[in-house]
Amino acid sequence: MEFRHFTPSAGLQPFVKGYFLFESFSNTEFEDTVFPSGDMEMIFNLGDGAWESAFENSYLKNPPTELWGQLTKPLPIKSKGPQCMLGIRFLTHSAAYFFNDDIGLFNDRVYDLSDIMGAPAKNLHARLLETKQTADRITLVEKFLQERLSRNNRKAPGINKVASILTSIKKNAEADNVLRIARMHNITPRYLQKLFYSHTGLSPKSYNKINRFQLSLQLIAKNNQPFTSIAYDCGYFDQSHFIRDFKSFTGVTPSAYVENKFPVNQLFL
Repeated sequence: MEFRHFTPSAGLQPFVKGYFLFESFSNTEFEDTVFPSGDMEMIFNLGDGAWESAFENSYLKNPPTELWGQLTKPLPIKSKGPQCMLGIRFLTHSAAYFFNDDIGLFNDRVYDLSDIMGAPAKNLHARLLETKQTADRITLVEKFLQERLSRNNRKAPGINKVASILTSIKKNAEADNVLRIARMHNITPRYLQKLFYSHTGLSPKSYNKINRFQLSLQLIAKNNQPFTSIAYDCGYFDQSHFIRDFKSFTGVTPSAYVENKFPVNQLFL
């Protein structure tokens, strides 16, 4: 199993957190669970293997071109066969630049990107299959993204406002009071909720929770602090609140998380 990260070009860094290439050359089947990250992804499947993701009470086969909506809860997945996946991870607010629909419509599902974007997504996937060098594949992806951006400049004011709100929340781990945030940005609480959800798929409060949860994963990975310290460092009032939120995003307690392997999530830490 090999996982590599790639930095976007300067012009796309305000929108794209990064690209990744996941390759697995084994026919071994494995199951995993993907946790909420606060970000959305496009993934192009370029290998011979198959992925499945949970939906309701069963598993559905993932399409060749995937759009991962904003996750608000753990999503079980299955992998079978050799894999080659090229992914795009967007910044929390920036996926809205690339789609015409409200981002919240895609929550907690893996969609067929070709159903949403049509021929451009299919054509990009076909060209990626024909192209073997990773650098050349990323060049194709960046051209595709830049073309989409050039068509959606009208969205810039709303998206920039959401980016400013996100910055306010990150600076203050307790800044999940909608009324307070709305006053800071001279908008009504109702408009703030609508604006934030349509551009990120999250409420300000749920985004703050996911942000704290992701920080806790990074601290746990360092393996040098007790859970009580991690809870306080992440802005929780006590360890019980930390455990409750952690379990809602992973399906397990922090102790069980440490004891088990979640390879897909570990690759992004």
